[in-house]
Amino acid sequence: MNMAETIAINRDLYDHHDHHRPRIVAKPGLTEEVVRLISATKKEPKWMLDKRLRSLELFKKAPLPAWGPSLKELDFNKIIYFVDPDAEEAQSWEKVPEEIKKTFDKLGIPEAEKTVLAGVGAQYDSSVIYHNIEKTLKDKGVIFENMDAAAQKYPDMVKKYFMTSCVPINDHKLVMLHSAVWSGGTFIYVPKSVKVELPLQAYFRMNAKKGGQFEHTLIIVDEGAELHYIEGCSSPRYSDKSLHAGCVEVFVMKNAKMTYSSIENWSRNVYNLNTKRAIVHENAKMKWLNGNIGSAVTMLYPSSVLVGEKASSESIGIAFAGKGQHHDTGSKVIHVASNTSSVIDSKSISKDGGISTYRGLIHVAKDAANCKTYMKCNGLLLDKESRSDALPKLEIKNSDVEAAHEATVGKIGEEEIFYLMSRGLTEDQAVKMIVSGFVGPLTKALPLEYAVELNKLIELEIEGH
Repeated sequence: MNMAETIAINRDLYDHHDHHRPRIVAKPGLTEEVVRLISATKKEPKWMLDKRLRSLELFKKAPLPAWGPSLKELDFNKIIYFVDPDAEEAQSWEKVPEEIKKTFDKLGIPEAEKTVLAGVGAQYDSSVIYHNIEKTLKDKGVIFENMDAAAQKYPDMVKKYFMTSCVPINDHKLVMLHSAVWSGGTFIYVPKSVKVELPLQAYFRMNAKKGGQFEHTLIIVDEGAELHYIEGCSSPRYSDKSLHAGCVEVFVMKNAKMTYSSIENWSRNVYNLNTKRAIVHENAKMKWLNGNIGSAVTMLYPSSVLVGEKASSESIGIAFAGKGQHHDTGSKVIHVASNTSSVIDSKSISKDGGISTYRGLIHVAKDAANCKTYMKCNGLLLDKESRSDALPKLEIKNSDVEAAHEATVGKIGEEEIFYLMSRGLTEDQAVKMIVSGFVGPLTKALPLEYAVELNKLIELEIEGH
């Protein structure tokens, strides 16, 4: 297959702006030609193309993951791995193509930028179409770029950190796939001792039918620095299966603090197979906040590797599984250094036959003494047809450790509903109030605007929308 056969050109996607180049859409299926097309379109350095091609060869030979929901119904040969939306990146929202702008306007971007954010990035299918950051942060040396541009502008830094020690390309089959076809995403560097007071956000929209989105997020929070990054995701609903296999790599240096918040609301045709991992150095703090609402199948386990003494990790997650959904989520912590600590607090809600699975791991290495760790997973069933499973795993190789685990699965009690209804609430209102209290730990940790958004999404799921 030659390059001309590999890509399909559509010059008529938008009627509201001038075309500088044709829209590029790769044909379904993963081939070397598709990988080379992505790299050429992004004008990447040779080392990145070489890494992509090595990843492709690894992907072809690797088996599907042995854990989690079955992926046998996901046909990788039917996925479109690259959709370039024919839009140059803009720093002014007014310069974004009209049709794309309408999509993000409905999602509240860039309104949030005006009030609660220090910077915003927006990705549409395979390309970042908007990026902006406060000038005061730029002046302090903060870098907030799309990942494609970062590979060209900061090649030494990207080459050092990109899919090397945090998420190596041979980690597992889905990582190999991502490394071969990644496109877009976010690159952030926060210099030493710089505290980013307001969150930075990127919003990812997968709009193409049968499409795949494979954004890469690489964040480096240098010594003594602080950052809160928020990720939002969505897609329209099609009958054909779509694939999201992003990757997040976070490096939290000595005495730094990092919070990574994610609200993922993919539609019910999407397989959300994401990899998120952080390396946490001496006396540094990593916090993961995750809300998973949409997608047919989710496999997501934000992980922290505590490599420096007094490093800590906290993970708070909520998953809502409705009809036809299986959320296999949780968190993992690897205690490599002594005197480290971690907390995992995972909650799930199942309704209309939905399946929620908690899959968690705490590993304390042989030489990691005086560690403290706590894992808690709670499942809430809204009916008799739904299911909630807990699969916690504790691997403690050192005897000088404080480790505890708690797991519960329960139904909404009739007594609680009766009590609230006796106070004037309808049954639906009573259920919503109980669920709101159940997910409270996550919503309280989010900025107000995002907590409101998450609560609204959960209410819509309860109502069956």
